[in-house]
Amino acid sequence: MAKADKQLTLKPLDDRVVLQPLEAEEKTSGGILLPDTAKQKPQQGTVVAVGPGKLNDKGTRLALAVKVGDTVLFGKYSGSDVEVNGKEYKIVRESEILGKVTK
Repeated sequence: MAKADKQLTLKPLDDRVVLQPLEAEEKTSGGILLPDTAKQKPQQGTVVAVGPGKLNDKGTRLALAVKVGDTVLFGKYSGSDVEVNGKEYKIVRESEILGKVTK
């Protein structure tokens, strides 16, 4: 289980992934400043920890398709929000991750 943040004390199990959601946009593409009530929750996050993988029927672990440092997209209502050491994280199953963001 790799950790990107030295203070992170979460160790995800099986096929779970710990994400740090990206900050909500402060401005629209046209340059209009958004008040806090109008900001949408981000649906992108950075992977900060991954579990060892899910066990298959034969008892072997299946490797995850994401790794620490990847930026991923997730569903609006997926996963569980948790707070650790004053930071917000989201724990999701790998199947709830919609895709990777590539540059």
